[in-house]
Amino acid sequence: MNFTLSQVPERSVQPRESGITMVMDKGLSVRQVEDMISSAAPYIDIVKLGWATSFVSPNLEEKLAVYKSANIPVYFGGTLFEAFVVRNQFDDYRKLLDKYDLAYAEVSDGSIELPMEKKCEFIHTLSKQVTVLSEVGSKDENKIIPPYKWIELIKSELEAGAWKVIGEARESGNVGLFRASGEVRQGLVEEILTQIPFDRMLWEAPQKSQQVWFVKLLGANVNLGNIAPNELIPLETIRLGLRGDTFNHFLNAKTKQKWKIDK
Repeated sequence: MNFTLSQVPERSVQPRESGITMVMDKGLSVRQVEDMISSAAPYIDIVKLGWATSFVSPNLEEKLAVYKSANIPVYFGGTLFEAFVVRNQFDDYRKLLDKYDLAYAEVSDGSIELPMEKKCEFIHTLSKQVTVLSEVGSKDENKIIPPYKWIELIKSELEAGAWKVIGEARESGNVGLFRASGEVRQGLVEEILTQIPFDRMLWEAPQKSQQVWFVKLLGANVNLGNIAPNELIPLETIRLGLRGDTFNHFLNAKTKQKWKIDK
C-alpha cells in the first residue's frame, strides 16, 4: 500500500487460499497483459482464459509466457474442457495441458450434461496431473438447480479432488448464482455456506453490486472470480472499505459515532 490507514481489513498474502481474485481474460493482447500486470499484479491470483478463447487467440504461447514470468497461474475456461469431452477427446485435452505447461484446469458441465459420477471421475483423473477447479451451475438461465443439489454436487467434487469449486455466473453475471437481473440468489448462497467452508468456494461475481454483496457477507478475503482486468483495482478498494459501497463496513463503532456515519 502507498500509505497507512487504520481500520483497513487485513488481506491474505499471496499465494492465497482465501481472498483470491480470479481474472477473466477474454482475449487480451500480449501488450494488454503486460499493462495489466504492471498496474495490478499484487491483486491477480489466477487468470482464466475465458470459455474457449484460447482456441482462437493469436500469440497464445507468448501471452502464457508473460503470465508465467510474473508467477501468475493461468487455466483454460471450462467450456474448452467441455468441447474436448463432448468430442471424446479427453486424452487430447490432458496432452494440451502438458503442451502449454499449465498447472491448473477447470472441469465444468455448464454447456453439456455430465452425470455427477462421470464429472467426478474427470476431476479425480485431472487432479493427479494439475490443480483442479470445478464449476457448479448451468449456463442456461431457465435451468434452476435447487440448493440441496448444489451442496451435493459441491461436496462430491471437493471429495473427488477439486481445490476450489466455482459458483457459476457466466461472464455477464446473470445465471447460476444470480437471477437474470444480476441480483444474488441470497438464499442459495447462504444455504451453501451452512455446509461448505467459505474458502473452498470461488464465487463468480463480475458485477460491482455482486462483489459488494459478497464482501459485506464474507469479508475482505472472500474468493471472487470473473473479474474484468479494468476492475482489479476497484475490487481491491471494495475489499478494503475504500469505495463508497463498503466505506462504512469495516469502520469501528466509535469512528462511526464520532463522524455520525450511518451503517
